[in-house]
Amino acid sequence: MTLATDQHWPAAAVPSAYLTPGIGSFVEFLAKAEPALLARSTVPGRVPELPHGTTIVALTFADGVVMAGDRRATMGNMVAQRDIEKVFVADSHSMVGIAGTAGVALELVRLFQLELEHYEKIEGTRLSLAGKANRMASMIRGNLAAAMQGLAVLPMFAGYDLDRRATKAGDAGRIFSYDIAGGLYEEHAYHAVGSGAVFAKSALKKRHDPAAAVGGAVRAAIEALYDAADEDTATGGPDLSRNIYPVVVVATADGALRQPDDEIGAVAQEVVADRRVRPGG
Repeated sequence: MTLATDQHWPAAAVPSAYLTPGIGSFVEFLAKAEPALLARSTVPGRVPELPHGTTIVALTFADGVVMAGDRRATMGNMVAQRDIEKVFVADSHSMVGIAGTAGVALELVRLFQLELEHYEKIEGTRLSLAGKANRMASMIRGNLAAAMQGLAVLPMFAGYDLDRRATKAGDAGRIFSYDIAGGLYEEHAYHAVGSGAVFAKSALKKRHDPAAAVGGAVRAAIEALYDAADEDTATGGPDLSRNIYPVVVVATADGALRQPDDEIGAVAQEVVADRRVRPGG
């Protein structure tokens, strides 16, 4: 039996784009080789109600940056999913969180992860953190037509800047936000996106400590999500009965790592217990 990888395919059967020397951008490669996979045509008529994800927070701390997201997806006034994941490791030292139309956002994240991996393999080097943020901006800009019809995505990107570490070790954690047209903005200290963002940012304004250790930063992120859920029905708070807790990713000089669910669950339970004594935090 001959394995598929051992077969010799006729050159005419392989599209020319696959035989062209490397293109650093995976998105540009798809646009050339398989444009249907990047179809961004507008949707005629009324866009149906689709699941939306909320709320994402990010904040810097002494050794890097933390990003956390609640687990609820909504569809109008209904809960579409109770345990959706909205925060992902993008590559070795960065992370991305999503708010907006869940299906489009999840596809964007998967494509972004491939984009970073593809660039590194083709070019033999990593993009800078700012370069990664710019790549995300161009991908959001490509979704503008759909966003204008209601299929908007508002991600947040953050990471540990290996280039900045040498000169500004305490400022190596960086956070970037976007608008639906792909506008890129660097945030300082903390930020939040999604329907509960205004409440989460108000909480972080009081709780953020740039000199905190990772434990204090994770606690502040979970407190901010709790405050958002307390005021915004689209944001889900810790679900103790189902053991559903926020997803938290931490990026430091050692890399970006999703925090274990049991550890985040323990912190969330502490927050809930403290709020029974002091509901306002």
